[in-house]
Amino acid sequence: MKHSRPDPSLRRLAWLGIAGLAAVLYAFAPTNGRGEEAVPEPAGYRMEEYRAPTPATLKGARVIDTAEAEQLWRAKTAVFVDVMPRDVKPANLPPGTLWRDKRRDHLPGSVWLPNVGYGALTAETDAYFRTRLEALAGGNRAAPLVIYCQTDCWMSWNAAKRAIEHYGYTNIAWYPAGSDGWARSGLPLEQGQPAP
Repeated sequence: MKHSRPDPSLRRLAWLGIAGLAAVLYAFAPTNGRGEEAVPEPAGYRMEEYRAPTPATLKGARVIDTAEAEQLWRAKTAVFVDVMPRDVKPANLPPGTLWRDKRRDHLPGSVWLPNVGYGALTAETDAYFRTRLEALAGGNRAAPLVIYCQTDCWMSWNAAKRAIEHYGYTNIAWYPAGSDGWARSGLPLEQGQPAP
């Protein structure tokens, strides 16, 4: 029995079809805008590995980029809330060892509420976050608040989600690029101090 080879033009057409299908699948694959696979929004809070790619969305929040954050900052139409965690002094330091907190540079005029972005908060930290937001918003749950920390930081995602779902804020903007995205755009930073 004699086997005939397919026409070379048909083989080329088949390869072009496969390549075209691959290109279409790639183009429509969910990504986070950086060419990485999109991270889905979890139902609850992120409980570990807080420095990792974040979702592109946050239900109930407006997600803003650096240009939008700068516009709000320059117009002074929102309160910027930095939720970067504070370094914890190691318990096993020898007596007399000096401890200095790591410097935190953030967007000028921001209020730094450290440690409020963990997945689970102690009652004390929850009360701290709740009362500070209330003061910053002047008791107005519709006051515009911008919540951030750093790029690929779940702390800001968790904190913004908590402000919306548990505290009832309705005008939350989440700025996922954070202070390092801000700095990459050549915008100024200032040294932050944790709010008492």
